[in-house]
Amino acid sequence: MRKVIGIGETVFDIIFKDGQPIGAYPGGSAFNAMISLGRAGVPGSFISETGNDRVGQKVIAFLRENGINADNVNVFPDSKSPISLAFLNDNNDAEYIFYKNHPNDRLEFVYPEIQRDDIVVFGSFYAVNPVIRPQMAALLEDARKHGAIIYYDVNFRESHQHEVMKITPNLLENLEYADIVRGSHEDFKVLYKLTDCDKVYNSEISFYCKRFIYTQGSRPVELRAENGLKRSYEVELTDTVSTIGAGDNFNAGFIYGLLKHGITRDRIERGLTVEQWDELIACGLEFSADCCQSLFNYVSKEFGKSKKLV
Repeated sequence: MRKVIGIGETVFDIIFKDGQPIGAYPGGSAFNAMISLGRAGVPGSFISETGNDRVGQKVIAFLRENGINADNVNVFPDSKSPISLAFLNDNNDAEYIFYKNHPNDRLEFVYPEIQRDDIVVFGSFYAVNPVIRPQMAALLEDARKHGAIIYYDVNFRESHQHEVMKITPNLLENLEYADIVRGSHEDFKVLYKLTDCDKVYNSEISFYCKRFIYTQGSRPVELRAENGLKRSYEVELTDTVSTIGAGDNFNAGFIYGLLKHGITRDRIERGLTVEQWDELIACGLEFSADCCQSLFNYVSKEFGKSKKLV
């Protein structure tokens, strides 16, 4: 069976509502997606680093509990696990404060075995961090060489806005590597001061990658792809408990859809049909909606079990 390789940061999310902590869970953008995929029975492995502390032990154990290989999560003796404080507003959307010393980032791993049509998911500041760029670029090059599908979630937070100029070369290289790019309206407002999907796609994305998904919270998901394809998908309104993992789980659902519907790299390069795009986006929205119905950053175990691929 095809597998998914995730690479990204691990954090420990402490969630606040009305000024009080109401939950604390392992997180990270690619991490959350991998947990949801693991719960849906998708074979996967995760590449990252974590601290030499109880939080780090929890992160690694949690990956394994959910069926994800954690052999390439490095623990350095003198390191502490990063922490994220997420403050939910009245709409249960989150504002974040991150505590991590990025200059101390290191990344050491043995390349996982990547086969054609496997899927690599990466994103966030981890994907553009200059300190670990050689390792990140080498993995992406290896994935492309072996014919994997590369899915890039931009996920660039306002807390790194002052570093936009510094990371731009890495960002552009990521866009070139990617077969599919997803980003939120918040990402591109921070990066380019643009809030219109077509302007973002035409001026910043399409030269590097033709397949682009633009999410904007409860507003419609926008798709732009080859041959002028433009699609808009309504987001079903549901009672949300937390939107922290919404985008990450959209990624998980979309990737699940690639596997469920047998979408290969060759098929992507030839151009997906409207019907195939519709199926993939529907999977993304379904995973995202389930995640938003709890405080957790991932789909429920019950939902995952119902989605297991035979």
